[in-house]
Amino acid sequence: MIINANPNGVEIALLENKKLVELHHEKADAVFAVGDLYLGKVKKLIPGLNAAFIDVGYEKDAFLHYTDLSPFIRSILKFTQESIHEKSDNIADFSKFKPEPEIVKTGKINEVIKGKPEILVQILKEPIAAKGPRLSCEISLPGRFIVITPFNDVIAVSKKIHSADERKRLHKIVESIKPKNFGVIVRTAAEGKNSAELHDDLAQLIETWRNIQRNLKNVKAPAKILSEQENHQHSSRFIK
Repeated sequence: MIINANPNGVEIALLENKKLVELHHEKADAVFAVGDLYLGKVKKLIPGLNAAFIDVGYEKDAFLHYTDLSPFIRSILKFTQESIHEKSDNIADFSKFKPEPEIVKTGKINEVIKGKPEILVQILKEPIAAKGPRLSCEISLPGRFIVITPFNDVIAVSKKIHSADERKRLHKIVESIKPKNFGVIVRTAAEGKNSAELHDDLAQLIETWRNIQRNLKNVKAPAKILSEQENHQHSSRFIK
């Protein structure tokens, strides 16, 4: 038996007396991987479950619970529509985006989502068996040293960095370089890193967000907007 594994899948060849008798090829299913971003369309609201079923192009509708909506869901819905219908050739400056009011944790999904809008969602859990993917609207884009969370302005530093002085130093650096409307989580790997290294990481993640804006323009749901795998490959090219 000969097995050839590569990023595109696995090939298994069965030989008898050095002659090929069977060949199996299984493609790697990189579709609907955790972290992927999709433009989905609300298919049905289920008030009893406080959830919605979303069409993201999978054979089964994906599941979005109220608790995974994000406090900034109204801003996400507004951003999605503005990006899809952007008429300018240039990408809108996200730092000038005007956020909508946050939603409460104990609200009802049918009070927040009206009709069957298109919505930017992130895969939280991959599809299994008879279930479609589970979704989140709490969008995050991870880099090497930081994670950006659009639609808020909160800076958080990993508690695994034990030195209070180091946490303060990292907080100050991020505060000085972060554009408006981007929250930043500083990862443990950022410990000891200088301003330039953090700035490079942040710049690449913001460029990824700009790509998301570009990819949403004139798109109809369901559509894949960003692959988490591509995001990691893109980020890794700029790590020195």
